[in-house]
Amino acid sequence: MLSAVLCLSVNLVILVLLAVAFLIVVQRNLLNLSDFLHKESPDAGLILPFESELSLDLRRESGRKGEEIPVLITAAEDRLGAVVAAMNSVYQNSKANVVFTIVTLNDTVGHLKMWLSKTSLKNIKHKIVIFKPELLSGKISKDPQTLEAAKPLTFARFYLPAYIPETEKAIYLDDDVIVQGDIQELYETSLKPGHAAAFSDDCDSASAKGIIRGAGNQNNYIGFLDFKKEAIKKLGMRANTCSFNPGVILANLTEWKNQNITQQLEHWMELNTQEDLYSKTLAESITTPPLLIVFYKRHSAIDPLWHVRHLGNTGAGNRYSAQFVKAAKLLHWNGHYKPWGRTSSFSDTEKLALRKLWTSLVPAGTRLIVTQELSKAFSPCSPVF
Repeated sequence: MLSAVLCLSVNLVILVLLAVAFLIVVQRNLLNLSDFLHKESPDAGLILPFESELSLDLRRESGRKGEEIPVLITAAEDRLGAVVAAMNSVYQNSKANVVFTIVTLNDTVGHLKMWLSKTSLKNIKHKIVIFKPELLSGKISKDPQTLEAAKPLTFARFYLPAYIPETEKAIYLDDDVIVQGDIQELYETSLKPGHAAAFSDDCDSASAKGIIRGAGNQNNYIGFLDFKKEAIKKLGMRANTCSFNPGVILANLTEWKNQNITQQLEHWMELNTQEDLYSKTLAESITTPPLLIVFYKRHSAIDPLWHVRHLGNTGAGNRYSAQFVKAAKLLHWNGHYKPWGRTSSFSDTEKLALRKLWTSLVPAGTRLIVTQELSKAFSPCSPVF
């Protein structure tokens, strides 16, 4: 009888120990899940909520193997058509294992998910991250004209390591691009030792062959920064240095973090609010000046065909031959006029050809919405282009 009681007691103790061990394992798993869903940004100092994980459907996708290629793009409420077209162009022109990080504002998340759910993009690997505008407090001038140009999401590129913390390299794309080449080729571009980023220079000598009339476009540092200001003078930069366009960035995130690039960018943003360092001729490019300062003579080059821009600009110098447009690996409508807008800087023939190219990359499911908007632009009552 005594032995039976002892056996029962031992069994109860074992059961209690097993229950305790089980609870410890569950607690640790919950903590790990919490850490995944709310990663603290080393750069931003804020909690960045990750809205989505890879779904079961995405894990079953067999066509995308190999090294992950992280691509970050922003999604503004009034430009979702642009975002899905850009993402689709990346996806359709590559077999690489692309993983998108889509940065958006909190009130756009639902709309964005709806757009993605109605297209083939619902099966891509992606996560949605919320950008917090309060991150920019004290870093943007309160001048009304500046505030109009200061769209919060344009600064997301400054915080790349915060949004893609577990990778060494990543690609940032503006939403008004169309990719025609294999994004893996851009990703495999070599950066020089010690360089945290690669850009394409704005001096268009490399793309001049594609311009069929006019003198082309060239931008220098003096077009973005006020070289009369003491803080700029002290840097010893040459005013006629060719600028670069940050609409396409290949980033070495390890170097970015080691060099505190985000903090450097924030420093110049804050100093500008106090000393007005940006050029008075600057138009809707307030994200560019800090990048030009921080990466002066310290960035690698992207193949010019991977960033053919000036589309959507006015002026006779912005006309590319059809052959050049076809050969371009990435087209960027960085001008005022967008392919989804109601106006255009191109002739009717050029306008129709480029809009057809862009519209063809809007995924099925949202194409009807976009084409309806475009049809309004071509209606007899629409403004003269």
